[in-house]
Amino acid sequence: MGKGGGCVPSKKQAPPPLTKQLPPPNTTTESNNSIQETPLPLPLPLPETDSKSKIFIVFYSMYGHVEGLAKRLKQGVDAVDGVEGVLYRVPETLSIEVLNQMKAPIKDETIPIISPEELVDADGFLFGFPTRYGSMAAQMKAFFDSTGSLWNGQKLAGKPAGFFVSTGTQGGGQETTAWTAITQLAHQGMLFVPIGYTFGPGMFNMESIRGGSPYGAGVFAGDGTREPSETELALAEHQGKYMAAIVKRLAKS
Repeated sequence: MGKGGGCVPSKKQAPPPLTKQLPPPNTTTESNNSIQETPLPLPLPLPETDSKSKIFIVFYSMYGHVEGLAKRLKQGVDAVDGVEGVLYRVPETLSIEVLNQMKAPIKDETIPIISPEELVDADGFLFGFPTRYGSMAAQMKAFFDSTGSLWNGQKLAGKPAGFFVSTGTQGGGQETTAWTAITQLAHQGMLFVPIGYTFGPGMFNMESIRGGSPYGAGVFAGDGTREPSETELALAEHQGKYMAAIVKRLAKS
């Protein structure tokens, strides 16, 4: 018995075993009074080092003007090493009878129709559509409306996206069509990527009619017979390269 009244264990005696086992690493315990909700998983897992980042170019085109921009956008995306552009069109909502009455050309069947669930496979997006009274066409709006399950789980949050548009006239909505579409990205938690004035002198050329704005590439369709000018197509190609560079930078971060 020591002076302090406690027993002094023998140096040869092994210490007593622990009566309470410690939890293994990364194991959490909960009390009945402090149960926390499970947060949504973080978006944008980094792609494998041996695979290309994918930018889905998703569009609706009735007379082919937006489709022409989309194909040139893909050229720009594919020009950036390590990034690939994939063309998709959204489902048509008009009947074939109505489309024939509107003299809409036959769509390119080599471009597949996308489903909302496929969007999660992309690292970035370029959405294209014609304007209807200063905002996106109903076909594209219907597609965005069908992404409720993705919105519910915020499956697209953090992914970058840009817009390209077609209007009939110079005051027909080159900027407002893209501007009003930003709400779709905001509710999904996506990142809007405008091109600003990165196209350089081409953005300031006043010698010819040119679609496009700081919000994204654009084309003037007129009565439907006007084809995209080379400047409009070059701006679309630039936007593809610009978005590809953004996606590549985010993949490395």
